[in-house]
Amino acid sequence: MTTTVEHPALAPATLGGLALRNRYAVAPMSRVSARPDGTPTGEMADYYAEFARGGFGLVFSEGTYPDSAASQGYLNQPGLARDEHIAGWRVVTAGVRAAGGRMIAQLMHAGAIAQGHSNTVAPSAVQPRGEKMRAYGGSGPWPVPRELTTTEIDGVVDGFAAAAVRARQAGFDGVEVHAANGYLLDQFLTDYTNHRTDSYGGPVANRIRLTARVVTAVAEAVPELVTGVRLSQTKVNDFTYRWPGGRDDAEVIFAAVAEAGAQYLHIASEGRNWLETAKLADGGTITALARKVTGLPVIANGGMHDLAQAQEVLTGGHADLLSLGHGALANPDLPARVAAAQPLAEFDRAMVSPTVTVANARRWRESRQA
Repeated sequence: MTTTVEHPALAPATLGGLALRNRYAVAPMSRVSARPDGTPTGEMADYYAEFARGGFGLVFSEGTYPDSAASQGYLNQPGLARDEHIAGWRVVTAGVRAAGGRMIAQLMHAGAIAQGHSNTVAPSAVQPRGEKMRAYGGSGPWPVPRELTTTEIDGVVDGFAAAAVRARQAGFDGVEVHAANGYLLDQFLTDYTNHRTDSYGGPVANRIRLTARVVTAVAEAVPELVTGVRLSQTKVNDFTYRWPGGRDDAEVIFAAVAEAGAQYLHIASEGRNWLETAKLADGGTITALARKVTGLPVIANGGMHDLAQAQEVLTGGHADLLSLGHGALANPDLPARVAAAQPLAEFDRAMVSPTVTVANARRWRESRQA
């Protein structure tokens, strides 16, 4: 007699009171496929619903800009900045929910690394490292951003809170504050992009202050939704950066966002394998540390389509859920495949090149079927 042992990622989970059918989540992935005014399209609704039909318990939206001042990062990026955006997102969330999934809106202010407009802002007037991303329609060096005033910082906080209310009206189950990957909130946290001498600069406890304020504002604006925060050490324009204080910095950061009202932490790897970015000098992992410091559910990211690694992450106490990017793009039905012990398809970079749009991926699939 033989028995089949289910992969631990297929077990049900709870995230801030939100019941999920398994521990697989689709990571936020910018697809720059909205209308020019930021309204989601029917093609986007099909794209997101496919993951839920494939068995993913949770689907994150791509980074969505919260205000019309300076937060938009890319042309054709979706927004939750105006009431006109709500109806488009309602179609998306309804499709995910009808297929048995749950959906969280990720709110993202691009700050200095916005390439869809020239009005870039940041904690300090420091030119970002690297160059704009061609796959998202950019080219050349980033401009030097303008330093935000304290009054403008208050406006950023208000913008996140207002967008969270729109997310609730659009049918989302939660809101994730994007404080990772080199965007505005992460620019405040990063030592070399934050030269401020006020309460938002200097020691790490000050540099995480804006993220904490945003988390609190969102949690208070939509108490009936799950509120989480995404953090990372690496960035889209700096893959080598690590928090300079190592474990000490991490403990301060994690404690601050938990105290601010986050109900989970999502630790991003920015295209790198989880172990590469999560390993601490003492041999532990940053995701396990986040669980220990906060007592909150932690979502790990980076190579989680690797079934052996995913199992170790869950059973070894490193994280509670797994978010997948490339693995999900290659296998929108990955949870169903894992449950049926079917092989997984390998990711093909042609799916996101020369552009990362949903239309480009559709053309790739059509070419494979021809």
